[in-house]
Amino acid sequence: MEVKFKNIKLVIMDVDGVLTDGRIVYDDKGRELKFFDVTDGFGVTLMHRAGFKLALLSAKASPMLKRRAKDMHIDKVYLDAINKLEIFPKILKDFKVKPQEVCFIGDDLIDLPIIKRVGFAVAVKDAQDDVRKKAHYITKKAGGRGAVREAAEMLLKKSGKWAQVTRKYFL
Repeated sequence: MEVKFKNIKLVIMDVDGVLTDGRIVYDDKGRELKFFDVTDGFGVTLMHRAGFKLALLSAKASPMLKRRAKDMHIDKVYLDAINKLEIFPKILKDFKVKPQEVCFIGDDLIDLPIIKRVGFAVAVKDAQDDVRKKAHYITKKAGGRGAVREAAEMLLKKSGKWAQVTRKYFL
C-alpha cells in the first residue's frame, strides 16, 4: 500500500518503548519513573505546529503521562488500553478521521492490530520483529531515544509541512 502522506491528519503514539525507552524505574517510595527524550518532545511539538492532531495510546495508566502530554500539546490521551484495537474506533470517531488518515508509532505486539490498519505505520528500531515486518517505516533511532523525532521529521517533510514549521530556525 502506497502511503499518502498529505492525507495524514492524526498521529497516535504508544508510550512505553516509543516515547520512553521502555524501562520502568521505581524510586524508594514505590513511585514509577519514566524517561522521556526532549528531542522526541520537540518533534511532537513540531507536528502540533503543523496542524496534526495528536494522541497517546497506552496500555498503562500513569499520572506523569498526562503531564508530559500537556507539555507536548497532545490533544487526547487514552490510558489503560489493554486491547488497543477496541479503542481504535473511538479514537477515529473522536478525531473524525479514517484509518488511512492516521499515522501510528508503536513497538510491541499490543500495537500490531493498529499498525496493520493505518495509513502510515511506524515501528521504532527496537520494536518486536512482527511489528517491524508490518510497518511502512522503521526508525533508525530506538524508542525513547529520538525515534519519535525521526518519524515526525519524516512525516513533516513527506507531507510538505517541514519548511512551514521550521522556517524561523533557518533565518
